Amino acid sequence: MRYESPLQLAEEAAALDLLSGGRVALGVSRGSPEPALRGWEAFGYTGSTDPRGADLAREKFDLFMRAVRGEKIAEADPAQFGAGARLRVEPHSPGLAGRIWWGAGSRDTAVWAGEQGVNLMSSTLLTEATGDAFGDLQAEQIALFREAWREAGHEGAPRVSVSRSIFPIITEQDRLYFGLRGQGAADQIGVIDGLRSTFGKTYAAEPDVLIDQLRADAAVQAADTVMLTIPSQLGVDFNLRILEAFAEHVAPELGWEPNDRGPVQGTSA
Repeated sequence: MRYESPLQLAEEAAALDLLSGGRVALGVSRGSPEPALRGWEAFGYTGSTDPRGADLAREKFDLFMRAVRGEKIAEADPAQFGAGARLRVEPHSPGLAGRIWWGAGSRDTAVWAGEQGVNLMSSTLLTEATGDAFGDLQAEQIALFREAWREAGHEGAPRVSVSRSIFPIITEQDRLYFGLRGQGAADQIGVIDGLRSTFGKTYAAEPDVLIDQLRADAAVQAADTVMLTIPSQLGVDFNLRILEAFAEHVAPELGWEPNDRGPVQGTSA
């Protein structure tokens, strides 16, 4: 969001949602660490007092969501619409607001996302390191998000996704590429954006082993959606096979159902 015009993004997202028949699920965040120093200022966006631009991103996200929800943002030309009229961003897609996700990298940002009434995306790292397992930290983040959602009085139940690097080992080629990654894999502690952070481990094993490991991952069990992080450099065909292997041999045992069974529902648990 540091680099985006919030109203233009709202316009583009609504147009795409209408063209796709309401299929857009849009993930938004402050943005990852970058090599540019305050790079958003080179794009003309100023006023941030945070070296990471987080305050600017949140202000823009607030305006973006107001526009997506159909709030009348701009004062209309009185010569055309009469005195006091206001205009919303067009086009407007009524269901889009319920399919916006905020990418939160900490417990605090997850609470903020819950207060805003948007869905939660949590990736393979958290900018916190307490010594607890990554899955346990992330499960706590999810619980705080849902609590903040309820306390803010939002209706319905939000969606929650977590990301994992998961590689079912089915063939010898799989073992060659990923076998070593799964042997003794563990969470890692490092520094990102100047913050001591926890990075989730890679899961790489035979399907029966993966099933047991993922059942023991508290955050995977707490979420309604798991997003797979896969190595794009191996090409489309190989990545498709990774997804197919997960969908066929692992996901059903974790409660996954194909999308022809109906839309995924959030949970307030």
